[in-house]
Formats: sequence, C-alpha cells, structure tokens
Amino acid sequence: MAAVSDKQRQSGVALGLLALAFGLGWGAIDISSEAGYAGIGPNFLPWLVAAGLAVLGAILLFEAHRGGFRNMPDPMAHDAPAVSAPYWGGFVWMSGALLLNAALITRIGFVLSCALCFACAAHGLRQAQSGARQGLRSWLVDGAIGLLIAAPVYWMFTKFLAISLPGLTQSGWL
Repeated sequence: MAAVSDKQRQSGVALGLLALAFGLGWGAIDISSEAGYAGIGPNFLPWLVAAGLAVLGAILLFEAHRGGFRNMPDPMAHDAPAVSAPYWGGFVWMSGALLLNAALITRIGFVLSCALCFACAAHGLRQAQSGARQGLRSWLVDGAIGLLIAAPVYWMFTKFLAISLPGLTQSGWL
C-alpha cells in the first residue's frame, strides 16, 4: 500500500473544509431570510461562516497544489521537535468554565458569569503554558479583566441592540 503524500493529506484537509462549508450552506437554506433588526435576517451568519470556510478551503487547496504548507518541520525527520502530549488539565479548566457559565448565567447574571468564565479559562490556559499554580492575585486580576470585558458587552447588547441578557439586577447596568 502506497504512503499518503503531503499533497494528498493537505488536499484532504482542504476538501474537508470545503465539505463543511457546503454542509453549513445547505443547512442555511432552510433558515428564514426574513430581515430582522438592521435588515439582517437569521440566515446571515450561517451564510457568512459558510462563505468564509469555502474561501479558506479554496486557499488551502490552492496552496496544497502549489507546493504545500511551507516552512513546516517534517514530522518524519530525525531532528524534528518532539510533539508534547495534550495538557488535559487546561482542557478541564476551559470546559468547566463554559459549563459553569451556562449553569450560572441566569442566577448571577451575564456579567458576573462571563467574568468567572474568563477567569477560569485564563487560569487553565496559564497553567497549560507554565504548569505553575497561580495565586489569589492572578485570580483577582483575571476576574477584573473578565469584568472589564463582559460589562461593556452586556451594556452594548442590552442598550444598543435591545437584546435581553440575564442581569443580576433589573437596572440594566449589571
């Protein structure tokens, strides 16, 4: 049995991406195109993502047939850098952060649940990068950054777009 060439593998990735774009576009056909807020219907985003995936798939296919992905180390070479094993702790922190956000968003509001999600995700990513445990200071800094990101997002969605997000209070500010 002949070995699969780099060109075939790279073309396979490109064709897989094109198939994903086609599938998303096929699914978007059934979504209503009736214009909503600002003249954009609910099928806009799926079509936009499908078009983006199709463009990227076409670029990858073009590159695969023009010489492949350049400047990549050959994984079969004897001097290739060792590939490290996945860090499952970071995956658990990230997954837990998303699940915690989903569980708490209606109880403590969008801003606080997203800030907590950000802090947990940042903790997991930092731990995956350095392997060191972080102290209370890093949790507080990450929580503050999460608040600084989530609060304006909440405010823009509720005030400018009139999209109802769960809040901690009925004031519309938190």
